[in-house]
Amino acid sequence: MSQQHVRRESLPQSSPATLTVFASPTSWIESEALAQCHQVAALDGMVHVAAMPDLHPGKGAPIGAAMASTVLYPFLVGSDIGCGIAVFPIKLKRAVPEKLAARFPDLDRPLDPERDADDPAWAVVAGEVPAGHLDGLGTVGRGNHFVELSRIGTILDPGHASRLGLDTGDLVLIVHSGSRGLGERILRAHTEVHGAGPAPDAAAYLAMHDAAVRWGSLNRRLLAARVAHALGGRSTEPIVDQCHNLVEIRDGAYLHRKGAAPGDGRDVLVAGTRGTPSYLVAAHAGPEANHSVAHGAGRKMSRADALRRGRAKHTVEELRRTPVGSLVVCGDRQLLFEEAPTAYKRIEQVIDDLVHHGLATPVATTVPLVTYKTPDVGPAPRADRRKRGRR
Repeated sequence: MSQQHVRRESLPQSSPATLTVFASPTSWIESEALAQCHQVAALDGMVHVAAMPDLHPGKGAPIGAAMASTVLYPFLVGSDIGCGIAVFPIKLKRAVPEKLAARFPDLDRPLDPERDADDPAWAVVAGEVPAGHLDGLGTVGRGNHFVELSRIGTILDPGHASRLGLDTGDLVLIVHSGSRGLGERILRAHTEVHGAGPAPDAAAYLAMHDAAVRWGSLNRRLLAARVAHALGGRSTEPIVDQCHNLVEIRDGAYLHRKGAAPGDGRDVLVAGTRGTPSYLVAAHAGPEANHSVAHGAGRKMSRADALRRGRAKHTVEELRRTPVGSLVVCGDRQLLFEEAPTAYKRIEQVIDDLVHHGLATPVATTVPLVTYKTPDVGPAPRADRRKRGRR
């Protein structure tokens, strides 16, 4: 491991936990994110906090961190339990972004078992839906969630790419989504009684948590199937599907991951932005990194800052056509600005840091063709826009 790049933060002597930040001196890490890491390290039972190079502040806990503790803290996982990124191979006759963008289905509209009984996407569902949670089934959600049609760009590890069945020019669907309200319901039930405190019954929380993780994985398959059929392709099994908001029991401790992907011998898609490549990596992180790697580029601006600065620099039309020539399908103008590529850190720096610390080996890049965020409803009459804003 390249030790000169590792930041070991000093902690109060009363704190038995250790904190390691896997970022190079040239990587920008917000002081607020580091402060949140220190707050987490001071929690009862905390053993070790590993901060990834995409570290940024979250609501009460840092995003881009893996936190090992002898005590289970639900708030460290957050409300979107089961959120993750999956990659599905897809074959299409022609990949013309302008034509394919118009064919994406409405992924704000949930699948209904009765109304949509004939939808071919149901074929990916085997058995019961976890927790019986049908709300939002087959929807992508807001925030940084997306479904993206991408092309394999540069092959960086030919042997590994071949084992995954990937070659330059191949098409893949990348799905980033979570548990669509189920995880939020689980966390709310805890915080209404215990706030940010530990789970009084770890086994009971883990049972609900595990159902949300399974639900998120199933929903990513449903989303990929809906889009594949709409674009004229077929449903396929994912070659990558890693959750980055979860807790697992490892080495006698609860390993909480919030915006950090399992990095113990797994293949992980580290997401870039709408206007940059993403990186498929072979992760091989050890105990100092809490067996975890980064999950994406990481925000460098708050949503409010991205909205304010973006409106001053860009038009909506500019944000719908990215620097790499891809299209963004998004009917929510505010979300377009909040999720602009400039709101995120450089994905290349994040990947470089993972490589320098010996946490991952890049396998291939994926280059966006069409990124779906919300249905593009087109221009609305002025009165309709006012009503939509009030909602």
